Amino acid sequence: MSKDIKIKKGLDIKLVGEAEKSVEQAIISNFCTIRPEDFHSVIPKLVAKEGTTLKAGDVIFYDKSNEEVKFVSPVSGTVIEVLRGPKRRIDAVKIQADREQSYNDFGKFNMNSDAKTTKAHLLASGCWPFIKQRPYDVIANPEKSPKAIFISGYATAPLAADLDFVLQGKEAELQAAVSALSKLTEGQVHIGVGSRNSPLASMTDATIHNVSGPHPAGNVGTHINKIDPVNKGEVVWTVNAQDLVIIGELLMTGKLNAERVVALAGSSVKKPRYFKTRIGSEVATMVYDNGVEKDGNDRIISGNVLSGKQLKPDGSLGYYDNVISVIPEGDDYELFGWTKPVFNKISTSRALTFSWLTPKKKFALNTNTNGEHRAFVVTGSYEKVFPLDIYPMQILKACKYEDLDEMEALGMYEVAPEDFALTEFICVSKQPHQDIIRKGLDLMLKEIG
Repeated sequence: MSKDIKIKKGLDIKLVGEAEKSVEQAIISNFCTIRPEDFHSVIPKLVAKEGTTLKAGDVIFYDKSNEEVKFVSPVSGTVIEVLRGPKRRIDAVKIQADREQSYNDFGKFNMNSDAKTTKAHLLASGCWPFIKQRPYDVIANPEKSPKAIFISGYATAPLAADLDFVLQGKEAELQAAVSALSKLTEGQVHIGVGSRNSPLASMTDATIHNVSGPHPAGNVGTHINKIDPVNKGEVVWTVNAQDLVIIGELLMTGKLNAERVVALAGSSVKKPRYFKTRIGSEVATMVYDNGVEKDGNDRIISGNVLSGKQLKPDGSLGYYDNVISVIPEGDDYELFGWTKPVFNKISTSRALTFSWLTPKKKFALNTNTNGEHRAFVVTGSYEKVFPLDIYPMQILKACKYEDLDEMEALGMYEVAPEDFALTEFICVSKQPHQDIIRKGLDLMLKEIG
């Protein structure tokens, strides 16, 4: 079987505000915030209460359903606030960071260790949450063994961080992480890259796949579907490329260095570029010192514009995110907008829209949905941008009426919400596809496990 993955179905959304390839040190954040909502299906059991002094790598909370899965502090400092929601649910843990960082030393790892020792080390050091699983798109169950592990080194989402750029010079850490992960599966570690110059293209203990095509060619879900689809009873694991660096550095040095290179991008940013910061840092330290007006009508998103999470001005970087997108808020009303020819928006339809005439043009889009929620109608448009061998309309409707048997038969085990971001973008019915898939996966996890 060819190692190349060539995607024809999809849609590249070219937006104004791509980050320039230069890296600056962000203003050091005074606070670090960890939100359990970033770890879907995890019920946190708090260890570090208010007033607790932590080193980077010390445990903040663990998963109540599996005490081995620990969540650790990205910084050293003092827990100053535990934000709670209804029924005393833990919404966030806020840490005041020390000026001089100190680290919990887990010891340099022996790379010749077996799978059991490797797994125990990743669990004890708090690196396990970086490993996610399909089905259900949740943190991997350490008691199960995956048939394969997938890593995407090719980001195709709008304004996404260039992984070839941010991973430069990290080959040693990447190789350490890949070699360790390869011991945890009886199958292969599959890495998708967009070019031969990718730092991940030279990895050993892995199978390298050259990926090409429009978005979502870079999604790990696309790679799984084309290489080794997930059937009932099977499990695969996935790891983000930048998280490999954190895992690798921990194995090599014994210290959890939660540093991340983040792209600040979007049409509302005057000078889009990359910043070095830490997981959970305040986004204000990067956003408001770079031309984004504090009182401006903009939306700040942790993640890409298709599947990221909206932040408040005092928000923090998501645990798995490596891009902050800032685009205009689309709360204006366009009179008779649906009756006029459209030249400044992207559309897969040719009905009074002309973006198809200028495929290389970059657009300055806002968050306006250009229509209201309406009946979920069959249009045949989803299949044009959905490269997986799955029927998107049928699986969405099966999730809506909660038919577990039909969801299984249609391939629900291998999808994640981000796989439906494009179909949501082009949906004429303005249905929340990603939310529908998330609720469907939650139902399957609860009923089937």
